[in-house]
Order: sequence, then C-alpha cells, then structure tokens
Amino acid sequence: MTNAPVLYAIRDGYAEITLNRPDSLNAFTGEMHAVLRESFERAPAEGARAILVTGAGRGFCAGQDLTERKIPGAGETIDLRIFLRERYNPLIRRMRELPLPIVMAVNGVAAGAGMGFALAGDIVLAARTASFIQAFIKIGLVPDAGSSYWLPRLVGPVRARALAMTGEPLSADDAAGWGLIWKVLDDEKLMPEARELAARLAASPTAAQGLTKQLLNASLDNALAAQLDLERDTQFMAGHTKDYLEGVKAFREKRRPKFEGK
Repeated sequence: MTNAPVLYAIRDGYAEITLNRPDSLNAFTGEMHAVLRESFERAPAEGARAILVTGAGRGFCAGQDLTERKIPGAGETIDLRIFLRERYNPLIRRMRELPLPIVMAVNGVAAGAGMGFALAGDIVLAARTASFIQAFIKIGLVPDAGSSYWLPRLVGPVRARALAMTGEPLSADDAAGWGLIWKVLDDEKLMPEARELAARLAASPTAAQGLTKQLLNASLDNALAAQLDLERDTQFMAGHTKDYLEGVKAFREKRRPKFEGK
C-alpha cells in the first residue's frame, strides 16, 4: 500500500477515499487535509456521482495528530483558530455543499475531529466494533469540526452535553440506536455493503440527490414557511432534469430507469 496520506480510486461510478495513516489511527495532518480537499474537488470533476470515505487499518480517524503541533512554552500560546479556519471548517463546508451523496464507512474509532468529520457525511455506516468519542475535553478543548452543530440536532441536547463533557466513548450499536448514524454492520460486512450503497447512489438520479441534500441542509435552520418555499423551488428544478423524464418514462414502460445525473 502506498504511503500517501489519502488514497483515491474510482469504482463503479463513485470515488472511494481512504484515510491512510493507519499507524496513527488516521489522525489528521496538514498534508492529509490538503489531499482530502483535492480529493473532494477531484471526484465531481472526474465524473464521480457519489463518494465513499473510510479509514485504513483498525481506526477511522483519531482526530488531530497532536504530534504535528508545537507544544507552547511558558508564556506562549497557540492560536488554534488558524487550524479551524484553514483546515477543518473549509473541509466540513465543502462536504456539506458538495452536490453528491457522501457515504462514510466508519471502520474503527472516530474521535474528536474524526467524529465531526464522520458526521458530516450524508449516510454514515459503522462497523460493530467502531466507536465515537468526543475526545476534545480530554485535552482541555471544545468540540469542533461541526460536532457542536451535529450532536444536539442528531441525539438531542441532553445526550450531546453528556458526550461532549465526559468524553466517554459511544458504541456503534448505541450510535445507531440514538440516531447518530444510519446503520451498524458486522465488521466483515461493512465495506461490501458500503461499496454496494455507494454504487447504488452513483446510479441514482444524482441531480435530485444534490437538491435533496440542499433541502435537508436548509431544513436544520428554516422555519416551515421558508422550507415549503424551498421545496417548491427545488422541485421545479428537479422537474426540469433529464432524470425526471427518464424516471416517469421508465415507470410507464415498467422497466428499470437509466439515470444520468442530469
């Protein structure tokens, strides 16, 4: 396996992105961020219609690689806003704005920023032995990489506070039961099912997938009236796609549609 921090491949119409620093549980570095940004830009440019993200080895992502950061001396401080402004925040924004479905296959521990990164995906699958940890508090920091946004909305404020303030691990089974992720799978079934799902999404009407993603993103903050108006407008756009015409035609002809993502 190559020593590149991120692996990238096109499979069955989707891009598979693998965090590839297994010896450090795929902890984030500046180089990894740069390659990840490039990969998320590269996928749609190369015609990928879905993205699958996973980790190499026994971990998904342990968060920030602290060995990369300088330890401040007496009287010194480090401006951590730089890391969020230049690395994490642009990455999370790009993932949520990308008009492609993103499947996250969490194969092991997702801790700290690795957990926020996982939750930024559209559909999150996890191996049964995986776990999710808001590890920030263990080093005196606060949640980032979108964690403070996702957690209250996904599991409610009571559980969000407990996860963030205790730093206790959450099992994959509990994560699924709490509605934090879509599905938990036996370890050996994770990647086959994740790849099947990514291929199925890539063959779907991906223009409508992108509009659906836009709708659901907005619904987190919109009032009902505004959301109804947005549904009206995005349905107008979906109704003018080739895929809509193909879907209706295939339904009438009682055959499987062949969507192009247009």
